[in-house]
Amino acid sequence: MPLINFLFIFLACSMAKSLNSQTLVRQKVLFNYGDFYPEDVAGYDYVILESAHFSSADIAVLKKNNGLVLAYVSLGEVNEGALHYDEIKQYTFGKNKLWDSHFLDIKNEETAAILLDIFELNIVEKNFDGMFLDNIDNYTIHGPTPVRKEALIEFLSKAKIKFPEAHFMQNAGVLILKDTSPYINSLAIESVATDYDFEKSKYKLRKLEQFSSILNELEQAHQDYDLPIILIEYADTKKLYNEVIDRIAYKCWPFFIGSIELQSITEFK
Repeated sequence: MPLINFLFIFLACSMAKSLNSQTLVRQKVLFNYGDFYPEDVAGYDYVILESAHFSSADIAVLKKNNGLVLAYVSLGEVNEGALHYDEIKQYTFGKNKLWDSHFLDIKNEETAAILLDIFELNIVEKNFDGMFLDNIDNYTIHGPTPVRKEALIEFLSKAKIKFPEAHFMQNAGVLILKDTSPYINSLAIESVATDYDFEKSKYKLRKLEQFSSILNELEQAHQDYDLPIILIEYADTKKLYNEVIDRIAYKCWPFFIGSIELQSITEFK
Protein backbone atom coordinates (compact mmCIF):
# COMPACT_ATOMS: atom_id res chain seq x y z
CA MET A 1 0.00 0.00 0.00
CA PRO A 2 1.71 3.23 -1.13
CA LEU A 3 2.20 5.68 1.70
CA ILE A 4 0.59 8.56 -0.17
CA ASN A 5 -2.67 6.64 -0.57
CA PHE A 6 -3.54 6.79 3.09
CA LEU A 7 -1.36 9.41 4.69
CA PHE A 8 -1.79 13.12 4.78
CA ILE A 9 1.23 15.09 5.84
CA PHE A 10 1.08 17.63 8.56
CA LEU A 11 3.77 20.11 7.75
CA ALA A 12 5.30 22.81 9.81
CA CYS A 13 8.31 24.99 9.53
CA SER A 14 10.53 26.68 12.03
CA MET A 15 13.64 28.71 11.40
CA ALA A 16 16.73 27.20 12.97
CA LYS A 17 19.61 29.65 13.21
CA SER A 18 23.21 28.58 12.79
CA LEU A 19 26.37 30.69 12.92
CA ASN A 20 26.43 31.57 9.24
CA SER A 21 22.98 30.76 7.82
CA GLN A 22 19.35 29.96 8.45
CA THR A 23 18.08 26.44 7.82
CA LEU A 24 14.42 25.68 7.12
CA VAL A 25 13.36 22.82 9.40
CA ARG A 26 10.23 20.84 8.59
CA GLN A 27 8.38 18.77 11.16
CA LYS A 28 5.97 16.03 10.15
CA VAL A 29 2.96 14.91 12.17
CA LEU A 30 0.49 12.10 11.49
CA PHE A 31 -3.04 11.94 12.89
CA ASN A 32 -4.99 8.86 11.83
CA TYR A 33 -7.61 7.10 13.93
CA GLY A 34 -8.12 4.40 11.32
CA ASP A 35 -6.04 1.29 10.61
CA PHE A 36 -2.92 1.15 8.44
CA TYR A 37 0.33 -0.77 8.02
CA PRO A 38 2.87 0.47 10.63
CA GLU A 39 5.86 -0.38 8.44
CA ASP A 40 4.66 2.15 5.86
CA VAL A 41 4.85 5.08 8.30
CA ALA A 42 8.25 6.66 8.77
CA GLY A 43 9.91 10.00 9.38
CA TYR A 44 7.21 11.67 11.46
CA ASP A 45 7.91 13.68 14.59
CA TYR A 46 4.49 12.96 16.11
CA VAL A 47 2.21 10.00 15.35
CA ILE A 48 -1.23 10.04 17.01
CA LEU A 49 -3.33 6.87 16.72
CA GLU A 50 -6.36 4.99 17.93
CA SER A 51 -4.49 2.30 19.84
CA ALA A 52 -7.17 -0.39 19.47
CA HIS A 53 -5.92 -1.00 15.91
CA PHE A 54 -2.32 -1.70 16.94
CA SER A 55 -0.34 -4.24 18.95
CA SER A 56 2.82 -3.63 20.98
CA ALA A 57 4.79 -5.04 18.03
CA ASP A 58 3.16 -2.46 15.74
CA ILE A 59 4.07 0.32 18.16
CA ALA A 60 7.68 -0.90 18.24
CA VAL A 61 7.84 -0.55 14.46
CA LEU A 62 6.31 2.93 14.57
CA LYS A 63 8.67 4.10 17.32
CA LYS A 64 11.68 2.77 15.43
CA ASN A 65 10.80 4.79 12.35
CA ASN A 66 9.27 7.92 13.90
CA GLY A 67 9.48 10.33 16.82
CA LEU A 68 6.78 10.36 19.50
CA VAL A 69 3.92 7.86 19.13
CA LEU A 70 0.82 8.82 21.14
CA ALA A 71 -2.42 6.97 21.85
CA TYR A 72 -5.79 8.71 21.68
CA VAL A 73 -7.99 8.97 24.76
CA SER A 74 -10.88 11.28 25.60
CA LEU A 75 -10.93 12.60 29.16
CA GLY A 76 -14.26 14.32 28.68
CA GLU A 77 -16.45 11.88 26.79
CA VAL A 78 -16.78 8.26 25.73
CA ASN A 79 -18.11 7.11 22.37
CA GLU A 80 -20.45 4.13 22.23
CA GLY A 81 -17.97 2.41 19.93
CA ALA A 82 -15.07 2.68 22.39
CA LEU A 83 -13.72 -0.55 23.86
CA HIS A 84 -14.22 0.73 27.42
CA TYR A 85 -17.76 2.02 26.83
CA ASP A 86 -19.57 -0.92 28.50
CA GLU A 87 -17.28 -0.66 31.50
CA ILE A 88 -17.66 3.08 31.97
CA LYS A 89 -21.14 3.90 30.64
CA GLN A 90 -22.78 3.68 34.07
CA TYR A 91 -20.62 6.60 35.21
CA THR A 92 -21.61 8.94 32.36
CA PHE A 93 -24.25 11.66 32.17
CA GLY A 94 -25.60 13.66 29.26
CA LYS A 95 -24.82 13.19 25.58
CA ASN A 96 -22.91 14.94 22.80
CA LYS A 97 -25.22 14.27 19.86
CA LEU A 98 -22.68 15.51 17.30
CA TRP A 99 -20.36 12.58 18.05
CA ASP A 100 -22.81 10.12 19.66
CA SER A 101 -20.74 10.22 22.84
CA HIS A 102 -21.52 10.51 26.56
CA PHE A 103 -20.00 12.93 29.07
CA LEU A 104 -17.65 11.41 31.63
CA ASP A 105 -17.83 12.03 35.36
CA ILE A 106 -14.10 12.19 35.95
CA LYS A 107 -14.74 13.04 39.60
CA ASN A 108 -16.09 9.52 40.05
CA GLU A 109 -13.38 7.19 41.41
CA GLU A 110 -14.38 4.31 39.14
CA THR A 111 -14.20 6.56 36.08
CA ALA A 112 -10.74 7.83 37.01
CA ALA A 113 -9.55 4.27 37.68
CA ILE A 114 -10.77 3.05 34.27
CA LEU A 115 -9.05 5.95 32.53
CA LEU A 116 -5.79 5.30 34.38
CA ASP A 117 -6.03 1.66 33.28
CA ILE A 118 -6.21 2.91 29.68
CA PHE A 119 -3.03 4.95 30.28
CA GLU A 120 -1.40 1.84 31.78
CA LEU A 121 -2.38 -0.34 28.84
CA ASN A 122 -1.01 2.06 26.28
CA ILE A 123 2.07 3.45 28.01
CA VAL A 124 3.29 0.34 29.85
CA GLU A 125 1.91 -2.65 27.94
CA LYS A 126 1.85 -1.30 24.38
CA ASN A 127 4.79 1.05 25.00
CA PHE A 128 3.35 4.24 23.50
CA ASP A 129 5.36 7.38 24.28
CA GLY A 130 2.31 9.03 25.78
CA MET A 131 -1.30 10.04 25.29
CA PHE A 132 -3.29 12.49 23.18
CA LEU A 133 -5.87 13.94 25.60
CA ASP A 134 -9.10 14.88 23.86
CA ASN A 135 -12.09 16.98 24.98
CA ILE A 136 -10.23 19.02 27.58
CA ASP A 137 -12.36 22.00 26.53
CA ASN A 138 -15.32 20.24 28.17
CA TYR A 139 -13.93 21.49 31.48
CA THR A 140 -13.80 25.18 30.54
CA ILE A 141 -16.61 27.65 31.24
CA HIS A 142 -17.84 27.08 27.68
CA GLY A 143 -17.97 23.29 28.05
CA PRO A 144 -20.61 20.96 29.52
CA THR A 145 -18.67 20.03 32.69
CA PRO A 146 -16.80 23.09 34.06
CA VAL A 147 -17.68 22.04 37.62
CA ARG A 148 -15.46 18.98 37.12
CA LYS A 149 -12.35 21.03 36.31
CA GLU A 150 -10.69 20.42 39.66
CA ALA A 151 -11.30 16.68 39.29
CA LEU A 152 -9.64 16.81 35.85
CA ILE A 153 -6.59 18.56 37.32
CA GLU A 154 -6.40 15.96 40.08
CA PHE A 155 -6.55 13.19 37.49
CA LEU A 156 -3.80 14.78 35.37
CA SER A 157 -1.64 15.16 38.46
CA LYS A 158 -2.02 11.48 39.32
CA ALA A 159 -1.33 10.46 35.72
CA LYS A 160 1.86 12.54 35.58
CA ILE A 161 3.07 11.09 38.87
CA LYS A 162 2.38 7.55 37.69
CA PHE A 163 3.83 8.10 34.20
CA PRO A 164 6.42 10.88 34.67
CA GLU A 165 8.24 10.23 31.38
CA ALA A 166 5.09 10.08 29.24
CA HIS A 167 4.29 12.84 26.76
CA PHE A 168 0.78 14.26 27.22
CA MET A 169 -0.63 16.30 24.33
CA GLN A 170 -3.69 18.32 25.37
CA ASN A 171 -6.37 18.99 22.76
CA ALA A 172 -8.12 22.37 23.22
CA GLY A 173 -8.93 23.86 26.63
CA VAL A 174 -6.75 26.97 26.31
CA LEU A 175 -8.83 28.70 28.97
CA ILE A 176 -7.61 26.30 31.66
CA LEU A 177 -3.97 26.02 30.56
CA LYS A 178 -2.93 27.76 33.77
CA ASP A 179 -4.20 24.67 35.59
CA THR A 180 -3.25 21.94 33.11
CA SER A 181 0.13 23.21 31.87
CA PRO A 182 2.19 21.62 34.70
CA TYR A 183 1.04 18.19 33.50
CA ILE A 184 1.16 18.43 29.70
CA ASN A 185 3.93 18.62 27.12
CA SER A 186 2.20 20.04 24.05
CA LEU A 187 -1.07 21.63 22.93
CA ALA A 188 -3.22 20.76 19.92
CA ILE A 189 -5.97 23.07 18.71
CA GLU A 190 -8.72 22.27 16.20
CA SER A 191 -10.34 24.63 13.69
CA VAL A 192 -8.28 27.78 14.04
CA ALA A 193 -8.38 28.73 10.35
CA THR A 194 -11.39 26.57 9.45
CA ASP A 195 -14.90 26.29 10.88
CA TYR A 196 -16.68 23.03 10.01
CA ASP A 197 -20.50 23.34 9.97
CA PHE A 198 -21.85 20.17 11.60
CA GLU A 199 -25.50 20.92 10.79
CA LYS A 200 -24.80 21.27 7.07
CA SER A 201 -21.75 18.93 6.98
CA LYS A 202 -19.91 21.75 5.24
CA TYR A 203 -16.20 22.59 5.28
CA LYS A 204 -15.41 26.32 5.30
CA LEU A 205 -12.95 28.98 6.40
CA ARG A 206 -13.45 30.74 9.69
CA LYS A 207 -14.18 34.47 9.50
CA LEU A 208 -10.90 36.36 9.38
CA GLU A 209 -11.54 38.36 12.55
CA GLN A 210 -12.36 35.16 14.45
CA PHE A 211 -9.22 33.52 13.09
CA SER A 212 -7.07 36.48 14.16
CA SER A 213 -8.60 36.47 17.65
CA ILE A 214 -7.97 32.74 18.18
CA LEU A 215 -4.45 33.05 16.78
CA ASN A 216 -3.65 35.88 19.17
CA GLU A 217 -4.90 33.74 22.06
CA LEU A 218 -2.65 30.87 20.97
CA GLU A 219 0.37 33.13 20.56
CA GLN A 220 -0.15 34.36 24.11
CA ALA A 221 -0.51 30.80 25.39
CA HIS A 222 2.65 29.78 23.55
CA GLN A 223 4.51 32.69 25.13
CA ASP A 224 3.11 32.10 28.63
CA TYR A 225 3.55 28.32 28.84
CA ASP A 226 6.29 27.57 26.29
CA LEU A 227 4.33 24.65 24.81
CA PRO A 228 4.62 23.31 21.25
CA ILE A 229 1.36 24.11 19.44
CA ILE A 230 -0.13 21.89 16.74
CA LEU A 231 -2.98 23.10 14.52
CA ILE A 232 -5.67 20.67 13.34
CA GLU A 233 -7.69 21.95 10.37
CA TYR A 234 -10.44 20.42 8.22
CA ALA A 235 -10.87 20.69 4.44
CA ASP A 236 -12.42 18.71 1.60
CA THR A 237 -11.06 20.45 -1.49
CA LYS A 238 -7.71 21.52 -2.85
CA LYS A 239 -8.96 25.13 -2.96
CA LEU A 240 -9.84 25.18 0.73
CA TYR A 241 -6.61 23.38 1.57
CA ASN A 242 -4.59 26.10 -0.19
CA GLU A 243 -6.58 28.84 1.56
CA VAL A 244 -5.80 27.27 4.93
CA ILE A 245 -2.12 27.03 4.04
CA ASP A 246 -2.12 30.72 3.10
CA ARG A 247 -3.45 31.57 6.55
CA ILE A 248 -1.35 29.41 8.83
CA ALA A 249 1.94 28.56 7.13
CA TYR A 250 3.72 31.73 8.25
CA LYS A 251 3.31 30.71 11.90
CA CYS A 252 5.64 27.76 11.34
CA TRP A 253 3.62 25.58 13.76
CA PRO A 254 3.00 21.92 12.96
CA PHE A 255 -0.38 21.53 11.26
CA PHE A 256 -2.81 18.95 9.92
CA ILE A 257 -5.40 19.47 7.20
CA GLY A 258 -7.78 16.60 6.49
CA SER A 259 -11.29 15.20 6.80
CA ILE A 260 -13.37 15.79 9.93
CA GLU A 261 -13.68 12.07 10.66
CA LEU A 262 -9.90 11.56 11.07
CA GLN A 263 -10.40 7.98 9.91
CA SER A 264 -8.61 8.30 6.59
CA ILE A 265 -6.33 10.74 4.87
CA THR A 266 -7.61 13.02 2.15
CA GLU A 267 -5.29 13.54 -0.81
CA PHE A 268 -6.00 16.94 -2.36
CA LYS A 269 -5.38 17.22 -6.10
